[in-house]
Amino acid sequence: MYQFIESIKIQDQKIYLLDLHQKRMNETFANFGKEGSLDLEKIYKNLNHDDNGLYKLRIVYDLEKKFTSQLIPYAFPQIETFQLVENNTLDYSFKFEDRKVFDQMKNTAKAEEIIIVKNNHITDSSYANLLFLKEKQWFAPTTFLLNGVQRQHLLQSKKIKETEITLQNLKEFSHFQIINAMNTMDNDFVYPLHKIRNLPESKEYLGL
Repeated sequence: MYQFIESIKIQDQKIYLLDLHQKRMNETFANFGKEGSLDLEKIYKNLNHDDNGLYKLRIVYDLEKKFTSQLIPYAFPQIETFQLVENNTLDYSFKFEDRKVFDQMKNTAKAEEIIIVKNNHITDSSYANLLFLKEKQWFAPTTFLLNGVQRQHLLQSKKIKETEITLQNLKEFSHFQIINAMNTMDNDFVYPLHKIRNLPESKEYLGL
């Protein structure tokens, strides 16, 4: 039985992007031929959470509507180095709990975080979508692995645009950042492109 996961931002008792999380869960059930879904707002309310601060609501569920929920204090990860890693067969169109393939890629990398290249195109990091900066405009790669809720929200609110980002045009961008349900656009977590240690045409890239 497949198991899936939703990670939802809770800050000062407020739940963020609930509609997009619920939509993704509903679509997951529907895609696998199951009727109905779980009620995320009800799950959160039943936890009787009354603490302020930043938390991750982690819900693991299956297609029989069995689930576990957990509220975890959250701190933004500090990352210093990134590496491009090729994987032309990876499919993560649904938010599966099983993330062994990402762990394996990270374990073989020579950096703290990876940026996955699929069929010559930039996709995502191991746990989040990516944005790239070009002439004061932020762009999301059209070739994402998972269409994350934060990515959808930023596109709907017209704060970012989509574009094709490949190994050939990657150096046209000056900076990048990581976004997911917990991490919105934040100037404190913007990285210059050279933080990617094996950019195309660099000496390190041959060891990708």
